Amino acid sequence: MSLTLQRARAAIITAPLNTPFRIATGQHDQLENVFFQVQSTNGISGYGEAAVASHITGETVEQTLANLQKAATELIDRDCTDPVALIDQFRSGFDGNHAALAAFEMALLDLVSRSRGIPFGGLFSPAPGFTSKPRFSSDITIVIGSLEEAETAARHYAGQGFTAFKIKIGKEHDLDLQRVLAVKRIAPDSSLILDANMGFDAAGMLKFLKQLEQHNIRPMLLEQPVPKGDWDGLAAITRELSGSGMLVCADESVGSLAAAEQAVSLGAVNAINIKFMKSGITESVRIAELACRNNIRLMLGAMMESSLAITAAAHFAATLGCFEVIDLDTTFFINGPLSQSPYLAADGRFDLTCPAPGIGVELSLP
Repeated sequence: MSLTLQRARAAIITAPLNTPFRIATGQHDQLENVFFQVQSTNGISGYGEAAVASHITGETVEQTLANLQKAATELIDRDCTDPVALIDQFRSGFDGNHAALAAFEMALLDLVSRSRGIPFGGLFSPAPGFTSKPRFSSDITIVIGSLEEAETAARHYAGQGFTAFKIKIGKEHDLDLQRVLAVKRIAPDSSLILDANMGFDAAGMLKFLKQLEQHNIRPMLLEQPVPKGDWDGLAAITRELSGSGMLVCADESVGSLAAAEQAVSLGAVNAINIKFMKSGITESVRIAELACRNNIRLMLGAMMESSLAITAAAHFAATLGCFEVIDLDTTFFINGPLSQSPYLAADGRFDLTCPAPGIGVELSLP
């Protein structure tokens, strides 16, 4: 049975943040994302979101809006019964703008899953060697800031029930050390993830970890310690930490299947952070499969995404079942209705045991 598209549109939607989301390379002061809606002749709509992080990927909101508006005009009267085939036909139009590709894919897959009466995750299969995992918890991020801000945030989120903290570092290394120590002091039984966002070189990162060792602190995962092109630096850190139990994870270095293949072939890391906004959704499946075949651990992350993209990623995680670390926490930094996911509790726990058709989040585009 065919599924014909009769309408598509893109629009910018903004929302305030409750605190600036600061990392080593820049910050978000508000959510300003491009949303995409497609509607079929049966009256069902699907929704997608492009979370643009110019300070990380170089993409812009204007570029993303223009690419999605162009795609919207070309989608009219197209059949999307096979969404992957349709996505492949449009893929080249999103070269250099993977956030727009993610929104395009998300909207089509949301529409198709709604039309079939199945949850968004029902369009995927468990990763090789894994089974679906409908319940899991996200970490919570402690953004770059003062020591006092880190202490306040740690107390707040520990009080909400979070047990894993992802601490942004890489801006002021001495202050970073004090912030990590503070979080561990406030939440002593918590797991720690360090995300440097390319803020160190290999020697500096290893020195920082030795300083933490002196305080009996060993993070469970170290994310993107060096610039994305520094494969030698990543590999050196991975070798040095071999046997420690700490995961060295590529984020900015792996934005495509080709980059993931390079990371695997070089033995540069033992973990990869997958994000829809870096590689799109269908390519994220291929990256996950590659990692599972090569015994590379997986993290699932996000840019500054609202409940729409975060919930889509949660469906993805639940079905594939292969993600050891979940970093889907950005809704906790957003004020207003875009912060509300139907499957996410205040302590960061997701429960997708009884999901509704589609992603489960609807929008009203201007």
